[in-house]
Amino acid sequence: MPNSPQILAEAYRLRDLFATQGVQVIEADVLQSAETLLDLYGEDIRARAYVTSDPLRGEMVLRPDFTVPVVQMHMQSHADPARYAYAGKVFRKQENDETRANEYMQVGYEVFDGKNPAATDAEVFAMIADALAGLPVRAATGDIGILTAAVHGLRTSDARKAALLRHIWRPHRFKSLLKRYASGNMPAKRSALLAAADPFADAGPDIGMRRRSEVEARIAALRADAQEPPISADEVMLIDAILDLRETMPNVLSHLRDIVVDMPAIAHAVARMEARASALDARGVDVDNLDFEGSYGRSSLEYYDGFVFGFYATARPDLPPVATGGRYDALTARLGEGRAVPAVGGVIRPDLALGIK
Repeated sequence: MPNSPQILAEAYRLRDLFATQGVQVIEADVLQSAETLLDLYGEDIRARAYVTSDPLRGEMVLRPDFTVPVVQMHMQSHADPARYAYAGKVFRKQENDETRANEYMQVGYEVFDGKNPAATDAEVFAMIADALAGLPVRAATGDIGILTAAVHGLRTSDARKAALLRHIWRPHRFKSLLKRYASGNMPAKRSALLAAADPFADAGPDIGMRRRSEVEARIAALRADAQEPPISADEVMLIDAILDLRETMPNVLSHLRDIVVDMPAIAHAVARMEARASALDARGVDVDNLDFEGSYGRSSLEYYDGFVFGFYATARPDLPPVATGGRYDALTARLGEGRAVPAVGGVIRPDLALGIK
């Protein structure tokens, strides 16, 4: 039960534990603007959020997480640096798995501070780890920034890079796009359409949602893409090598330094990871045994764009993560109307923490 006295007490205990570090304790409205979330995540959000309508405020959703409202609040306050703690319920629609909770408590710790990103990454991770101290959990980490840097460094068109970046959080779509760009092939129907002198011949009346000019622009973009040379097999191999990494952080860093030789575009991201490892070590984290996964965070943490982490019950692999977090600098730029603030945060589910004690 998300509102049981034990869960509520644990949630507020964790929030107050964070508050002892001098952070600001905040609240966020349960009802959030659907327009903001739709702009960020597209129509996919409707499959995960409870949507309702208000006669004055328009389409609204029950709060699916705290990150978006906390970022909005911070970007309006212009208070840098800042640290926040909170506790409250979030709501997630479950269409396929009735055993997963559709509402539960979430406790969070968020840092907006760009002076030393490696140090704040380590700070948030250590705060979450300390809050879970004594529980049977294992930590997993990753870095979305390394993959995005690799995509930016590909010798291909900006349009193809943009498409790959858009689907980083959809692993199957990303893989199929990369495969198509490497092969130079496209579906037969699309190929025939682009080869036609007049793609609109015998097309019938305009009855769709898109205007003819939009369709023409899309056809022009597809024709331009068809002229692009394939992405090299060597570059695909290097991206696959990054995604296949699954070792302790020091061993992964060793592999990444080798990859940098052939893909220098990731050098800065790897340097950030090295600085983070040092900062984690300074915080007392056992970096030598800290797991790193090249694909971690790509299917569930879609607004993160750098360091990502999660804590999992060692004896209950069937459970969702007890805690998750990461860096989301790009989200602050989107919600801050161009003004970006480096930000990193983490959340804990107190119900799961209690369940594995």
